[in-house]
Amino acid sequence: MKLIEIYIHEVTRRLPEQNREDIALELRSTIEDMLPDDYDEKEVKAVLAKLGNPAILASEYRDQPMYLIGPRYFDLYVTLLKMIIPIAVVVSLIALVADYLIGYSGDKTVADIVTAVISTGIGTFLEVGIQVFFWITVVFAIIERADKGKEGHPLTTKLRKWTPDDLKDIALVHKKKAITSFEVFGSLLWTAIWATVYFNAEHLIRVYRGGEGALNFVAPAFNQHVLLDYWPIILIVIGLEVALTIYKLIKRQWTRELALCNTVLELIVLIVFAVILINPSVFNQEFINYMSNLLNTTANQFETGLVGGGIAILILVAVLNIYEGFRKARL
Repeated sequence: MKLIEIYIHEVTRRLPEQNREDIALELRSTIEDMLPDDYDEKEVKAVLAKLGNPAILASEYRDQPMYLIGPRYFDLYVTLLKMIIPIAVVVSLIALVADYLIGYSGDKTVADIVTAVISTGIGTFLEVGIQVFFWITVVFAIIERADKGKEGHPLTTKLRKWTPDDLKDIALVHKKKAITSFEVFGSLLWTAIWATVYFNAEHLIRVYRGGEGALNFVAPAFNQHVLLDYWPIILIVIGLEVALTIYKLIKRQWTRELALCNTVLELIVLIVFAVILINPSVFNQEFINYMSNLLNTTANQFETGLVGGGIAILILVAVLNIYEGFRKARL
């Protein structure tokens, strides 16, 4: 019957040419086995409806999936997109602001700079977002096709097929103890921001004074070469923060062990940045002199207050974060 031939053609035309003839014979035999001896058009339609859409049936005969990212990797793919794209965009925007500050010659007003940053930032936002989306998608598409021999079940965090035994590793999470994806993303974003600022402090943290509608550069707040002397320790701190964030992602709730890890990290951060702040050469002397004159105080008093205030803020933030961790762990 003509309907059968059309159906077989619709299936096989979507398949590699070298396989079409064999699959056509197999499919025709399957359809004939499903039909009675003296069949009519109504019975043919019923059998074809049972076999389903030719495009879907063709995909079952193909060695390669007809989708770009399948269910096995889709959840992991979306999770990475949600996490990486915002971080990449923020870091690129920070770099954009740094570039404007580095190249600033004092001939533009604040409004001109803000307008330029916003207009350029929108383009940067779209470009970086599209680039990250494209490359992550390409990587997962390649993995999807390279993994064609594996079962198509969604992967768990252990990178294997889900089984009921996985439920034993999951505890019922109190809503107030839960670590949300937003919290994980926020931790990574904060690490990216302060690390970018630290390694570009000379250009990002600067003092300007107004004059004739434009800003005149005075001095950077920090001596960059002094900050870079501590780069091995800073990289360790960044690594520890990322490791703790990954641990949060795995645990998905605050526990006593996680609160203890958080406490250790907060103390390390406090000690490291306190040591950097008390270094007498960390602040640019021109910045100290300008700010002390502006505030009508001595350079020594201003620097002492700046260091003391910075350490006090570090202590306050550390105490609040430690308290919050243990509070959530006890709920």
